[in-house]
Formats: sequence, structure tokens, C-alpha cells
Amino acid sequence: MAATSGTDEPVSGELVSVAHALSLPAESYGNDPDIEMAWAMRAMQHAEVYYKLISSVDPQFLKLTKVDDQIYSEFRKNFETLRIDVLDPEELKSESAKEKWRPFCLKFNGIVEDFNYGTLLRLD
Repeated sequence: MAATSGTDEPVSGELVSVAHALSLPAESYGNDPDIEMAWAMRAMQHAEVYYKLISSVDPQFLKLTKVDDQIYSEFRKNFETLRIDVLDPEELKSESAKEKWRPFCLKFNGIVEDFNYGTLLRLD
């Protein structure tokens, strides 16, 4: 039996539509609240998986990608003044910040799956 939405329509069509929307480049959208909610839901699912992973493995031995060290080095080089103990949303979401983040993410296109994926961050 197929799952349905509140309108008795199959949910699978909605999921395909959301998956397609999430695969498009960020530049295709403004700040559409529906798209942001879809990203948040997907990011929360990833957060749950990663929380279980990082909670069960000694961080000394944990590798999330084959290029973790390269990502970290590039991050520190590109964002040397970014405070990571308490994040400022403006430093992450402003137009000038996006101009810095976009090239950083693009460096990992074809190297890291979901290189341009939205994420959830704890600010403090």
C-alpha cells in the first residue's frame, strides 16, 4: 500500500519533486521557505545519522571523507578569521559570505558527494 499525503495522492510523487528541487543549484532559488524547509528536513536526517556515527567512534580514528585533512586545511586557509566557537549567522549567510563560501564548496565538486549540501550548524 502506497503512502499518501493528506490529499490521498501518492507521496512518492511529492518526494521525487522535492528530490529534484534539492538537486538544482542554489542560484536557482531565492529564499523560498518551502525549499528551505525541505533542506532543513534533509539536513536533520543527515544530522541524526552523523550524530550516531560521531558518538560511537573515537574521533581520533573518525574519517567522514577521504579528504578530511584537505577540507580542514582549505577551510582554515579560506576562513582564518572565522570564529568557530560562536558563529555569527551574518558571517555565514550574507552576500559577501556567500561569495567566499561558494568557491570553497566548489573546490570539492566531484571529490566529495553532496559537496554543496546545506547543513545544520549549532551557533554556540
